[in-house]
Amino acid sequence: MFIAWKLIIFKHHRKLMGYIINANFKNGRFIQENIQNIQAMKMNKGVTAAATLFLECLLKFEEIGWFQGFLDALHGAGYTGLAEAIQSWNFQKIEKLEKPKMLLKFLHKEFKDSIHADVILPRISECLINQQCEEIRQVQSNLGNIAGAHKLVEYLLRSDKENWPKALKLALEAEEYEFSKLWILEEDMNGTKDVETDDSQGEESGMSAMQICYKEESEKQNLSENSRPLPEIPEQLLYRPLKPRSYQLELASPALEGKNTIICAPTGCGKTFVAFLICENHLRNNPEGQKRKVVCLTTQVPVYEQQKSAFTMHFERLGYKVAGICGERAEDAPVEHIVDNNDIIVLTPQILVNNIKSGTIRSLSVFTLMIFDECHNTSKKHPYNVLMINYLDQKLGESASPLPQIIGLTASVGVGEAKDKSDTIEHISQLCACLDASVISTVKENVSDLEQVVYKPEKVFRKVEPQPVKKFKFVISKLMEETEKLIEKTFKEFGLNPEYQLENLSTIQNRVFGTQKYEQWVIDVHKKCMLLQMEDKEKERRICKELFLYTSHLRKYNDALIISEDARIQDAVRYLKEFFGAAESFHETEQHLTHQFEQKIQELEDISRDPSNENLKLDELTFILEEQYHQNPETQTILFVKTRALADALKKWMEENPKLCYLKPVVLTGRGKRNQNTGMTLPSQKGVLDAFRNRGENKVLIATSVADEGIDIAQCNLVILYEYVGNVIKMIQTRGRGRARGSKCFLLSSKEEVIEKEQANIYKEKMMNDAIEEIQTWNEEVFIRKIHYLQLQEKAVRDNIIAPKPQLEESKKRLLCRKCKVFACHTADIRVVEDTHHIVIGDAFKKSFVTEPHPKPKCFGFMEKRGKIFCAEPSCHHDWGIFARYKTFDVPVIKIDSFVVEDVETGRQTLYSKWKHCNFMMIPFDAREMSN
Repeated sequence: MFIAWKLIIFKHHRKLMGYIINANFKNGRFIQENIQNIQAMKMNKGVTAAATLFLECLLKFEEIGWFQGFLDALHGAGYTGLAEAIQSWNFQKIEKLEKPKMLLKFLHKEFKDSIHADVILPRISECLINQQCEEIRQVQSNLGNIAGAHKLVEYLLRSDKENWPKALKLALEAEEYEFSKLWILEEDMNGTKDVETDDSQGEESGMSAMQICYKEESEKQNLSENSRPLPEIPEQLLYRPLKPRSYQLELASPALEGKNTIICAPTGCGKTFVAFLICENHLRNNPEGQKRKVVCLTTQVPVYEQQKSAFTMHFERLGYKVAGICGERAEDAPVEHIVDNNDIIVLTPQILVNNIKSGTIRSLSVFTLMIFDECHNTSKKHPYNVLMINYLDQKLGESASPLPQIIGLTASVGVGEAKDKSDTIEHISQLCACLDASVISTVKENVSDLEQVVYKPEKVFRKVEPQPVKKFKFVISKLMEETEKLIEKTFKEFGLNPEYQLENLSTIQNRVFGTQKYEQWVIDVHKKCMLLQMEDKEKERRICKELFLYTSHLRKYNDALIISEDARIQDAVRYLKEFFGAAESFHETEQHLTHQFEQKIQELEDISRDPSNENLKLDELTFILEEQYHQNPETQTILFVKTRALADALKKWMEENPKLCYLKPVVLTGRGKRNQNTGMTLPSQKGVLDAFRNRGENKVLIATSVADEGIDIAQCNLVILYEYVGNVIKMIQTRGRGRARGSKCFLLSSKEEVIEKEQANIYKEKMMNDAIEEIQTWNEEVFIRKIHYLQLQEKAVRDNIIAPKPQLEESKKRLLCRKCKVFACHTADIRVVEDTHHIVIGDAFKKSFVTEPHPKPKCFGFMEKRGKIFCAEPSCHHDWGIFARYKTFDVPVIKIDSFVVEDVETGRQTLYSKWKHCNFMMIPFDAREMSN
């Protein structure tokens, strides 16, 4: 509450000071000396901090009458409610406005889309300031209805008038807005006689009446047949508990009985809410003397953020402590303390794996309930399966420690490599065995209720005729052939030494430019070329550097061909120009390759402008979008694509297309690194998702596979799979993004095999559902015995496989630049900081690298990124890592995938992609060593 009126004061502090002066309350020193500090505080730390400073300055006044002058200023500015509250020091009326404000924020989108501000403004003007009313009218006149409604919401959220929620309700009803049915106030609920309650049900199950504050994008019930669906409002805004739907209770039922359960239900039906039901029941039914503790595991950091927020919002107000740790923050988190001191912990699974392995967490027995989101990932070496192997070893080893209940959530259990229903049953049984689940819970008795919430979109296949042989491909292929000839020339030069063979890497079998297969060949050559060794080390360095450059350029050319197949030729040309523009042309080979490309730029740009070379798939995509937005201008679209480069290219195409630019597309890609290019940061992902969820001007989300599963994306009515196909799990998840009534899912492709694969997935989905139904008919004890048998089989295999423990080699090793093979440092100079970061000590290494300012400086824990370090060899400039300050020390932090590791005695060279795979000894960091 205090923060709320601080914000109001700061928003209008200039005006308030004017009123203070007019009230014979003058203090020029305050205005002149402190106003700049207040404005600076706003810029640096936000309005709340600035408002605090404003009040601190205000409270330093010693003149008689300053308080009354302040109250007069509030009255004069129109904040009569706040003035009365401060004068009487009774803030109950203002506190009562918090829930209506929360409700208005939640319904912001529906309000903007349905309300004309100028229509209701005369009926609520007494709740606003005259200047605000005039500004709302001007905004609506200049920018339209939506902007006017947005401005009205902004000012209502600032209003301190206790009657504004009721005045808004009366105005909406008087103008017969459908929105009035959503604007439910406390007095409305208190006066309602027929609200459904069922206290007995909650008491019998050990649950309180569930309070819905989060739902997994479930489709909302219509208020009328012809109206657009309106959102179901969270309970904390409606002032009343809401019951779970019948199908949600059905899904939760086995788990509420304490059984290990896989819950398999469509995306958007509210599986997270089902988890809330199970979790609350579990925490409330606490046997005397036993401490209940829940861990919820999610596979992706964005999903972690989403789930942690949801669990916190729901359970903290019920008195439970919620905390979370994800991969990005694991370094700073006291995991043991967080687990010990909270009731619910949300984690990414590798953190739990690491802490079980290190002994920080004694065993999984510290938890009483484990929830695995997207549990179909529990197989092979996935962290989920690593945890469950630990669980099963404890179970099958007949440990005396109690094991937690296991709950798995998924939209699809998949079929694995199954060819028929029998094989599918085995696949699903194996998944159940991995999760120790005795029940697969699906909706069977309440299907009609589920169908009111989740709509299966219509699937449409659009086959586009493939493009004829393009001039662009011809030109790029010639460049690639010339680059390959340079590689072959280098191979021949290398082959002069018979003791070294290149394993026929110069022979390319069934070469097809512009394919994933070709890219894999280039990657293979790229890696093996880094390990070439010769007696003449100077010659070795020169050859390795040349091969590094040749293969890097072939990958870029191949990427450009793939882009041209699915986007515009000009997008592919732009992609190559950006690559060559960013290249450091220090080396004669790089200069030669750049010159070759520059000779073709004009020809490539001429080809890109030739109308006969336009991509037919883009024409078809334009047709689909135009048709859908013509039928429904409010359409929300997710466009799935294979690569980041294609996502960026299609965004650029839409923005430059006069027919589609109004859709204002945004791009969502993963956070991983590829080809030295980092993905989107977590804040960037959240910003894109928020913009799309708010249903504002961004009508299209272009996404890679990061949007497949888990992430809470706004409900859409159009999903387009653009040359995008995977397994049956991916099909169900991508299709599930379109859940509005009448939604459609298009697969757009020029390849017959892509369409055939998706049709096969549709058959596999039916096979999966049939297999689940058959398993559910089995006697539960029979199924438990089958699962137990599978678990014993897997354990026998694990026990019989003697995994060789890696032997750390003590022989001397050194790091060479992976690009130019120049010496960098000895491994004996590497120190490990906090079991995570690898730094190099000693003055010798400082001569091996050059430093540049970091484009995105950042602090994480005791480490502050300040710069980037690169190979000091003038013709190389390969990225080696970062320059950072660790506590009081400036240190170079290196990444192992920038180096080749060479055994000094044998000359054997090895590539490592991760530090954990290295087989040489590394010494922990010791500050005393740095001091000496």
